Amino acid sequence: MIQLSMKNDTSITTIPTSEYESLKAENAELARKIEWLTEQFRLSRHRQFGASSEKSEYDQLSIFNEAEATADVNVVDPALTEIKRHFRKRKRLVNDCLSDNLPVETVEHDLPLEEQICP
Repeated sequence: MIQLSMKNDTSITTIPTSEYESLKAENAELARKIEWLTEQFRLSRHRQFGASSEKSEYDQLSIFNEAEATADVNVVDPALTEIKRHFRKRKRLVNDCLSDNLPVETVEHDLPLEEQICP
């Protein structure tokens, strides 16, 4: 049995040794669980907000050098030809004027005096 006491030698509680050892083991196990959960939380935060998983220690730009690596050096490059510039035809706008050769017809409608009054 273990007896806990204060400075003035007054006994507080008496705990059996086997129970004390089991509580001590349980405390150590809980401390390990807390440490493990804290590490898992840190790792999940690192996966979510840490450095990108696409970044690599290898040079990924070397993937795109296949053509240069397999190209034959002795083959002559084709001659470049300059292409004459061209412009697209401007689309007809809505506000363009109508042709002058179209016939114009004016129609006038006269209303009787009773219908010419607006409320």
